[in-house]
Amino acid sequence: MWTYAPWQGRFLPHPLAPRDRLSAYASWCNAVEGNTTFYATPALDTVRSWAGQTAPDFRFVLKLPRPVTHERRLVAADDALRPFLAAIEPLGQRAHTLWVQLPPSFTPADLGALAVLLRRLPDGYRRAVEVRHRAFFTDERSRQQFERTLGEAGAEWVTFDTSVLFDGSPASAAEREAWTKKPRLPRLARALTDHPVVRYIGRDDTERTAAGWQPWLDTVAGWLREGRSPTLFIHTPDNVAALGLARRFHDEVRARVPGIKPLPEPVPAGPPTLF
Repeated sequence: MWTYAPWQGRFLPHPLAPRDRLSAYASWCNAVEGNTTFYATPALDTVRSWAGQTAPDFRFVLKLPRPVTHERRLVAADDALRPFLAAIEPLGQRAHTLWVQLPPSFTPADLGALAVLLRRLPDGYRRAVEVRHRAFFTDERSRQQFERTLGEAGAEWVTFDTSVLFDGSPASAAEREAWTKKPRLPRLARALTDHPVVRYIGRDDTERTAAGWQPWLDTVAGWLREGRSPTLFIHTPDNVAALGLARRFHDEVRARVPGIKPLPEPVPAGPPTLF
């Protein structure tokens, strides 16, 4: 997302060389979803550049490659997993969490394969799993089986909250497209580990997005008071205002938990002006 064109000149300086865009993004937010690793394993030099542009405490939540999760459905996938793990080594502790995003066709009957994969991931990485099959959300037995599988591996359940997105008819082209692609699932606010991960998607109307995240403010503040260290990502269907919204959410959490460290001062998007 740090190369997202609508952010150039709005939040991030423009023009800006691609090798500098992550460092500019990291002045706005201290974590990023690593979606690109789902589509292709990055080159080692690329990952070294990511490390060089970010502070040691910056968080990459890195999605496992598609051949592992979607094509081979976690079975006999070592030849796709090994190059990915080797490629992310330069990130060190910045590789905060390995994100196992599973397709809607992954059902409770497939949990055995997930248990095997989680055991095969290196101990030095946190693990978090995102499921989309409705049974995990609506069937108590399936939910318990899933949480048991995660608990045995010390893994977290990635919450993907789309409830605000589907609250009322879509009001923009981006919202209509999101309706065709995003899962319509109940909101769950569960923390199985000390490092919960939440993905929240609102609306292209920023005030509707902010109104919809109100329940998360209390949840995240509660986790912080318990000594947990959550990571929460703010999205909208077009994501144009997402960076500003992320900082707004962080400020509203800090108003509840004043001891939380402030985010860094953003790199100015353009030169200072008199007016």
